[in-house]
This record gives sequence, structure tokens and C-alpha cells, in this order.
Amino acid sequence: MPDIGWMELLVIGVVALIVVGPKDLPVMFRKLGQFTGRIRAMARDFQRAMDEAADESGMTDLNRDLRNAARYTRNPAKAGTDALKEAFGDIDPDKYPEGSQTRAAAEKRDAAAKQAKAKAADLKAKREAGDAPVAPNEVAPDPEPAKPAATAEPADAVPRTGADAP
Repeated sequence: MPDIGWMELLVIGVVALIVVGPKDLPVMFRKLGQFTGRIRAMARDFQRAMDEAADESGMTDLNRDLRNAARYTRNPAKAGTDALKEAFGDIDPDKYPEGSQTRAAAEKRDAAAKQAKAKAADLKAKREAGDAPVAPNEVAPDPEPAKPAATAEPADAVPRTGADAP
């Protein structure tokens, strides 16, 4: 919609008053309002029909999925944390029956998660206090180098035929 200020509206009103006249001006504005209302109603109906067609064809779901994908590509760290929260959301052991293997695994994961959080908080506190080194002390051991492959005898440069084959 065009950006029309009060001064522009005043100029339009004065010109309309001069051109149309004071007697027919209210009738003209009434008809202009009715015309504008009809145009808006037609635009609203068209928009509603297009929205319904998009819903029926599945475009709304596709649009939502694309928006979610775009949000994750803009912030990959958030995508990773959301995936971790979703993956570890079932750690609550109270959701499973007593004595089941699933509950035992959930309790084990819950304890490991609590221990990791406590260790991370402790390490963070030590770093802030200046007591701990910047890098953690626990480093994975170096992998053993791969053993060389067994050597084979080199092949003859001249192909053997049936007569000179051993």
C-alpha cells in the first residue's frame, strides 16, 4: 500500500472538492469506500482460496519443513544441541518399568550424564579460579601405527605363454 500522509490526503480532498463540488462529494466518497471494500473482499477471498489450495497440496507442510531446515542451516550449533536434547530426552528412568533392561540402561545413562555435568562444572570452576590448565588432562592415547603390508615377489615383466610357462 502506498505511503500517503495527511498532507497528501488533504490535497486530494481539496482537489476533489473543487472538481466534484460540495453537493456530490459525500456520494463520491461513499461509492469510493464501497468500491474499496469490494476490492478488499475479493483479495481476501482469493488469498483464502490460495491458502486452501496450498493446504490441500501439502505445500504448507513443505514450507514449514523448509523454514525449519533454513533455521538449522543458519545456526548449526543450535541444530546440534537440539539433536542431542532429543536423543538424550529418554534418559528419565522413571518412564520404564522396574527391573527392565531399558530402565537399567536409562539409569546408567542418567548417572553418567550427571557425573559428566558435575565434572564439567568442577573443571569450569577450576578454570575460572585459575587452578586448572586450559586443556583437560584426560587425553586419548595415541593410536598404534599400522603394520606394513606383507611384501610379495615382483611379477615378471614379460608375459609367459603356454610354451615357456613353468
